[in-house]
Amino acid sequence: MNDSSNTGFTPSAPTIDTLQVSGTKLTESVKKLLHDGNIRRIVVKNDQGHTIVEIPVTAGVAVAIVAPVLVAVAAIAAVVDDCTIEVHRIDERVPTA
Repeated sequence: MNDSSNTGFTPSAPTIDTLQVSGTKLTESVKKLLHDGNIRRIVVKNDQGHTIVEIPVTAGVAVAIVAPVLVAVAAIAAVVDDCTIEVHRIDERVPTA
């Protein structure tokens, strides 16, 4: 049965934002994104488009979990010049007319 027929909502397409950042700004950018509430996953890619790290993000991420991730991102930032951050946002449900 169609989910939208009962709730009046239909799922929207996933939203993926892309950010170009230098290695020096990588840690700061990821830290800011981790504190954003509607992020599902963060993917860091090098300047050639190869995935360096994928960070799954869940609601209510604890500081104990974020700290090691930021250490890893800082280590990556030390060896890359430019990179791309793909921000996969949580699917929002859009009301149907």
